[in-house]
Amino acid sequence: MIHPTGRRLLPWFLERGISANAVSIGGLFLGILAAAAYANWQMWPFAFLGLFLSVCWLIADGLDGMIARATNTASPLGRFLDGVCDHGVFILIYVAMATSIGTREGWALAVSAGVIHALQSNFFESERARYHRRCKGIAAPVPAPSSNPLVRFYDSVSGIVDTLSRPFDDMLRRASDPLQLADEYGTQAARPLRLMSLMSANVRVYAIFVACLAGNPRIFWWFELVPMTAILIACLAWHRLVELRLIRSRARPSPELSLNQDSPLIGQDKR
Repeated sequence: MIHPTGRRLLPWFLERGISANAVSIGGLFLGILAAAAYANWQMWPFAFLGLFLSVCWLIADGLDGMIARATNTASPLGRFLDGVCDHGVFILIYVAMATSIGTREGWALAVSAGVIHALQSNFFESERARYHRRCKGIAAPVPAPSSNPLVRFYDSVSGIVDTLSRPFDDMLRRASDPLQLADEYGTQAARPLRLMSLMSANVRVYAIFVACLAGNPRIFWWFELVPMTAILIACLAWHRLVELRLIRSRARPSPELSLNQDSPLIGQDKR
């Protein structure tokens, strides 16, 4: 529902020249309204209102990227603004729910879950972007450093896994047939990436709604801290294992090459 709605809205926004950054800020406003609704999560109509506004925010969150790609206006500042709006909405929702609970234990859970959430989201987005780029046979580009210190900090956090995944990108860059390697990689890496999609903002939005409807936002925070962290670790390890297997398979000499090298008769005059 979310991405198809964004695609339907895209022509309307393009015709009126509305920028991707403006949509990001609009999404942040919708998120603020969602947080205000969740501040009254004890009453079920407000929980449903919070879910509706959160879904509208998710639509805006996908739409800003569509506009940036359609108008070729993607920039480090836009990426930073998009990330801040994404994390900012969840921070506001966490604060609203923790304030309504009003206990130290509630605040400790909210803060802990918020920190873990930021790390999980960065890893998820970097892994997803890496997968889609490699499936096209494109190795990781060398990012141009930004002059903005906040952008540099955000890029450094979101690119922690890049160091571990660099050997496969180096192999893809040197491959004689990168599309064939990309096809092998895409087939094998699809499963860990599919499992990692459980860490998307969509799942969190629905989990927050279910926890509030159940009468205890703490359920969501524990869900964030334990099961989702376990999923992240498992998926990162699985993805790196896929890369390692492909690197090792390419490093192994083919049977035909081994036969040619081992047999003194191959390629010689036998008369």
